[in-house]
Amino acid sequence: MTQTSRTTTASRLFAPARLGGIDLANHLVMAPLTRNRADADGVPGELMATHYAQRATAGLIIAEATTPNAVGRTYPHIPGIHTAAQVAGWRRVTEAVRAVNPAGRMFLQLQHGGRVGHPDTSGHTPVAPSAVRFPETLRTPSGFQETVAPRAMSADDIAATVADFATAARNAVSAGFDGVEVHSANGHLLHQFLSENTNRRTDAWGGPAAHRIRFTVEVVRAVAEAVGAERTGVRISPANNVNSVAEGDSGALYAALLPELARLAPAYLHLVYADPDEPLYRQLRADWPGTLMANPKLSHEDLAADAGLRHAERLLAGGADLVSLGRGFLANPDLVERLRTGAPLNPLRPEFLMHVHGAEGYNDYPALAGR
Repeated sequence: MTQTSRTTTASRLFAPARLGGIDLANHLVMAPLTRNRADADGVPGELMATHYAQRATAGLIIAEATTPNAVGRTYPHIPGIHTAAQVAGWRRVTEAVRAVNPAGRMFLQLQHGGRVGHPDTSGHTPVAPSAVRFPETLRTPSGFQETVAPRAMSADDIAATVADFATAARNAVSAGFDGVEVHSANGHLLHQFLSENTNRRTDAWGGPAAHRIRFTVEVVRAVAEAVGAERTGVRISPANNVNSVAEGDSGALYAALLPELARLAPAYLHLVYADPDEPLYRQLRADWPGTLMANPKLSHEDLAADAGLRHAERLLAGGADLVSLGRGFLANPDLVERLRTGAPLNPLRPEFLMHVHGAEGYNDYPALAGR
């Protein structure tokens, strides 16, 4: 494929877009990915400000998974948004992005780890829908350790956590974000409520799909009421067993969830590992009345300019309104320009993705010469 044909066939990717009440410079979104570069107290610093400012040409940046309270922390050195210092740290990040691109747009992903956590990291026993231990080891400040059984959440715990999400959303807007993304995917707390193997409750939050979706709906409603539906996104990962969850009947589960979310009219639904050839994707696209953001599952080999562009085009042709890319943006601060012009991509250095804390493999990926 020639550079000319790439630019022509993919032109919609680089055209302006509209999301809720905000304008985006293009249809390419930087997906949220955990990088462990906050300080020990979960406060974003200059490393993170530089990292996001380097990538300010994305149509929208969704900043990495950030905890709404202390007990929700998953790993060391991930950021929070529940203390004054954390809010101030994130404000420095959003200001750095807009210093580079005054039209830069940012959402913050709100993630509670649920059972994916450890007392040595958070200072708390993890909480979850049921007391089902996470069957993997976790990195803690003293190294990898076996997990502990989480405490099953009471009705009061659930109400308090819903309130924490709403407060975190307000904090994010105060820190300069345009909105927040509620993370109901990838085996974390909200997804644990959705999944049969991690939710063994027999009350109003467990059992049939109509009950298992309740916590996600409550969180999204509270966040939308706190900051506005147009500032609220939702991420889901149907039929995805990341972090050892098993949903059961994913088709029935999301057939129950999507209409309830649609009534809340969030700015977008963010679908992880989207494939327009899969029947579940086509059903979700048909069932979702609003903006759909799609995130493809790419191999390392796919992270070549042609492949990344081809996947993005397939998603747009398959009904996606916006396309989010993660590792492509991590290795290429100027990914939008590289895809637009057909320039080669930097190779990703996966050994620096997580559990390291410096600029190497984080802020030292080069931009195109002369830019």
